[in-house]
Amino acid sequence: MDLLLPKLGLFFWALVIFLILVVILAKFAWKPIMGAIHAREEEIQSSIDEAKRVREEMSLLKSENEALLAQARIEREAMLKEARDMSAAIVAKAHESAQEEFKRGMEKAREEIRAEKLAALTEVKNQVAVLSIEIAEKVLGRELSNPASQQQLVDAEIKKLHLN
Repeated sequence: MDLLLPKLGLFFWALVIFLILVVILAKFAWKPIMGAIHAREEEIQSSIDEAKRVREEMSLLKSENEALLAQARIEREAMLKEARDMSAAIVAKAHESAQEEFKRGMEKAREEIRAEKLAALTEVKNQVAVLSIEIAEKVLGRELSNPASQQQLVDAEIKKLHLN
C-alpha cells in the first residue's frame, strides 16, 4: 500500500519537472502552436468568407442567367410570331397573286371570246352581204333584162338621191 501513496520528495520533483516543462513549452512551443492555431483559424474564416462571397456570386449569376433565359424566351416568341406573320403574309400574297392571275386569265379568255365572236359576226355579215349581192344580181338580172324596167329603176334611184 505504500507504493500507492506518493512521497513528498517524488511529488516535489514531479512538480518541478512539470513546471520546467511548462516554462520550456510556453517559451518555445506555445507561441508557434498558438500561431499555427490562429493561422489555421484565420484560414478557415477566410475560406468561410470566400465561400459566402462565391455563394452570393453564384446567386447573382443564377438570377442573371434566369433573366437571360427569360429574355431569350421573349426573343424566341417574338421571332416565332414574326415568322408566323411573315408566313401568313406570304400565303396571303400568294393567294392574292393567284386571284390576280385567275382574274387576268378570265379577262383574257373573255377578250378572246369577244374577239372570236366579233370575227364570227363579221364573217357572217360578209357572207350575208355576199349572198345578198348574189341574190340581188340574180333578181336584178331577171328584172333588168327588159330596157323599160331598167329605165324605171334608174329614175327611182335618182329621185332617192335628190331627196337625201
